[in-house]
Amino acid sequence: MRELPRKLTVEELSDLFEGRTRLVELLAEIDDPLERANGVIDAMSEEAKVEALSAHPAIGQRTGLSARSAAEQGADEDPCVLVDLAALNVAYEAKFGFRFVVFVNRRPNAEILDVLRRRLERTREEELDTGCRELVAIARDRWIRT
Repeated sequence: MRELPRKLTVEELSDLFEGRTRLVELLAEIDDPLERANGVIDAMSEEAKVEALSAHPAIGQRTGLSARSAAEQGADEDPCVLVDLAALNVAYEAKFGFRFVVFVNRRPNAEILDVLRRRLERTREEELDTGCRELVAIARDRWIRT
């Protein structure tokens, strides 16, 4: 396991956050970016937060994934679970206007379905905050595990 870095490049952060976004650019400018990411996010516009969430692949997605995302999504191929995830992802994006992001943390997709159902009951503000916090948790885990 690696310790959290003092400085990261735009390229390194883009890999951790699934793309070059305003969040990545801001984090590349500061020391201790993964420790300070939540504070940076808190100061960002709603538009920049949505951009950061939208860079991440949908949970249950099977094509067009980075190597990291493919490994994190796992091999849970239960077609019923995948259909449910796809339908709930659509409902989530329709309700909130941004992608559902969750730190899977090696949990099976069936368990993530329950998380997604509960989060659909929340407010947009709660979800925008939660999704961004989950995005940071994913990036930290990716850094530490590689």
